[in-house]
Amino acid sequence: MGVRAIGGAVVAATGAQGPAGFLALSVAHLTATPPTLMVSVGKSTSALATLLEAGSFAVNYLSADHKPLADVFGGRTAAKGADRFSTGQWGTLLTGAPVLSDAVGVIDCVIEETIERHETLIVLGRIVGYVADNDAPPLVYYKGGIFPV
Repeated sequence: MGVRAIGGAVVAATGAQGPAGFLALSVAHLTATPPTLMVSVGKSTSALATLLEAGSFAVNYLSADHKPLADVFGGRTAAKGADRFSTGQWGTLLTGAPVLSDAVGVIDCVIEETIERHETLIVLGRIVGYVADNDAPPLVYYKGGIFPV
């Protein structure tokens, strides 16, 4: 799977215990009408319970300057749970999910459906808001590493 280049993105949600998020390696457009994204989440991902509890999530596309943030949300540091959000400036859009203020772009979604396949939960989210006003170059995940473009 490492031979496909994908944009580095943090998927984040807020539940009763606070915010949680993870570095997503599989986010894809599903339909244009209604506008829907698909996010694959491993069942062992610590943020999965928060995502499901919240019923919503935000996909934060990272810029080349966000490599340290990608390391935090990718589990390459000791930060866990809400502590991961001490890096970066975070706000919210419509759903209340954490939104990185200087992300390349953010897509805010409400969960419509989940599909279980093997050790993965495919989460379908209807897009309810977005921000796309940062012209910074994106981070790209390729062959096990994250690279600025």
